Amino acid sequence: MQLQEILYTQGFGTRRVCAGLIQQGLVQVYVPNTAPEPVVIADAATEFVAEGLRFRVQGVDWPYAERAYLMLHKPAGTECSQKPSTYPSIYTLLPSPLRMRPQKAAVQGVQAVGRLDQDTTGMLLLTDDGKFIHRMSSPKHHVPKVYEVTVKHPLDDKQVSKLLSGVVLDDDPQPVRAAACEAVNEFHLRLTLTEGKYHQVKRMLAAVSNRVERLHRSRIGGVALPDDLAPGQWRWLSADEISAVQAKE
Repeated sequence: MQLQEILYTQGFGTRRVCAGLIQQGLVQVYVPNTAPEPVVIADAATEFVAEGLRFRVQGVDWPYAERAYLMLHKPAGTECSQKPSTYPSIYTLLPSPLRMRPQKAAVQGVQAVGRLDQDTTGMLLLTDDGKFIHRMSSPKHHVPKVYEVTVKHPLDDKQVSKLLSGVVLDDDPQPVRAAACEAVNEFHLRLTLTEGKYHQVKRMLAAVSNRVERLHRSRIGGVALPDDLAPGQWRWLSADEISAVQAKE
C-alpha cells in the first residue's frame, strides 16, 4: 500500500494532505529489518506492507491499525456526544487522527460503544468497527459491565436482594435484574449489569428507595479499567483485550 494511502486510512487527512505531509519530510517510517530509528520517507507513493507498520507523523509515533479499538477513562463533566449540549465532548480528549479516520458511513472517526452520563466516570470503549459496536450493544450478547456505586442512604440486605431478584422501572413492565450485586460497605455498592437501559443504575437504585451519588464503571467483560490510566487518558486495546471485553456472563 502506498504511504499516502496508509496515512489516509489512519485519519491524517485527505490523500492530498497526506502526500503533502510526506513531501515536507514530516513522516518517518520504522522500516522493517533496518535500524531501530525511523527513516524519513519523502516519496508519497512508496509502498509498504501496512499490517504491523509503525510510523511517526510530526514527531508522534503511530501503529497502523486496520480498525481502531480504544479504552478511555471518562472523566466527570463530559458528554459522550459529537455535538454536546452542555459539557465538553469526550471526543476532544482524543487526537485528531482518531476523530478523522475515514468510514463508509457519514460519521467519521471512532465512536463510543454505548454512553455514560455526563457525571459518570470510568471505562469507555471507542472504535470504528461497526460490527464490534453492534455486538457489544446488543442485549442478546449479555456482556457484563461492573459499576462502583456510591449511594446516599445506607445499604441493607433487602435492597441488595431486590436488585438481584428484579425491580420494575417506570417505562418497562419486565423486571430488570442485576447479574451480581455486592454491598462493599454501607455506602458502596458493586453492581454488575448485562444490559444497558437509559439511566439504568440510577433508576434501579431509585426503585429500592436509594439514590446514586457517584457512579463509576470499572470493568467491561473480562477487562478492568487499569489503575494507571488517569481520567481523560486513553490507550489502544490489545488483541487479547478486544476478545476479553466481549466475554459473556
